Amino acid sequence: DDKDLFSKSDPFLEIYRIDDDRSEQLVYRTEVVKNNLSPIWEPFKVSLNSLCSCEEKRKLRCVVWDYDSRGKHDFIGEFFTTFEEMQKAMGENKVQWDCMNPKYKIKKRNYKNSGVVVLLDLKIHRVYSFLDYIMGGCQIHFTVAIDFTASNGDPRNSCSLHYINPYQPNEYLKALVAVGEICQDYDSDKKFSALGFGARIPPKYEVSHDFAINFNPD
Repeated sequence: DDKDLFSKSDPFLEIYRIDDDRSEQLVYRTEVVKNNLSPIWEPFKVSLNSLCSCEEKRKLRCVVWDYDSRGKHDFIGEFFTTFEEMQKAMGENKVQWDCMNPKYKIKKRNYKNSGVVVLLDLKIHRVYSFLDYIMGGCQIHFTVAIDFTASNGDPRNSCSLHYINPYQPNEYLKALVAVGEICQDYDSDKKFSALGFGARIPPKYEVSHDFAINFNPD
């Protein structure tokens, strides 16, 4: 096929998702394997949403190119597949596709393919969401730790995160309310521990890195 004169090809593979409007979105591009007619590309990870919009039967177009340093890559061939078909490579199985070049298919009577692409292995790693954990019985206890070290600045200074503004909550309180209002619905005992660190607290006014904000250890 179209390879550089007097050399082997420098192949790389691109995977495109075909959307409902028939447009193609590049999902992944492998590295280039130099001077090799039988490349083995590195394993890679891609989310199911990016690959096929979580639709196992959605068509994917896979294209193999011969890399050119000037950017004019030579087309080697392509094939179409689905994630459903790719899953046959799970376990000890392998899946392979004929990499076809339509130009040679028309011109050459005995043309079979421009090579074969083999999927050696496929693994699915489930990433659980916050709600997955809740529905699975996970119990959450909401605890807050507030930094009272000098790095936050003087609370009398408006530039400090601890600034005591007489007219509105400071940045710390805004953040606590924003997160707490969401988490309170999932908290198992509806009790919210608030701890502080980096402050001198009574009666000895020694620096403590673990104290209750209301000074009540219970």
